Amino acid sequence: MDTVRFREIIDFAIRKEQEAVDAYTAAGEMVKRSNVRQMFLDLARQEEAHKKRLEGVEHGKVESAHIASVPDLKIADFTDNVDVTPGMDYQDVLIVAMKREERAHNLYASLASNTSDDGLKRLFEMLSQEEARHKLALEKEYDDHVLSSN
Repeated sequence: MDTVRFREIIDFAIRKEQEAVDAYTAAGEMVKRSNVRQMFLDLARQEEAHKKRLEGVEHGKVESAHIASVPDLKIADFTDNVDVTPGMDYQDVLIVAMKREERAHNLYASLASNTSDDGLKRLFEMLSQEEARHKLALEKEYDDHVLSSN
């Protein structure tokens, strides 16, 4: 893959990460509950870390890392989409975040499967795995604090 095409793909992924940072930051600023605000801001920081990793990627020098399968509790599959509102509760925050992480995971998995460049494939697989880990953590939180309460 030529350097120009590589850069276009990385820039696209950086924009997606920035969209996640912006969405989580805006949600954190909108909500009134401090624990909900903190959760959104923590998610924004995690997405910012992904963006920084992508900004440091150079053509032909993608770091290697172990790619492992991440379990999927599929809780997000059985929840409806929720809009961010000022008075939203913890359950809704978890749903918003699970759905966003699921979409990000699917995006990176799709990018990985649609590239023939081994370095990019590895990078997108790593990012997909990180998003899957975030989703799993959110699903466990949902299972522990929402489903267990009901």
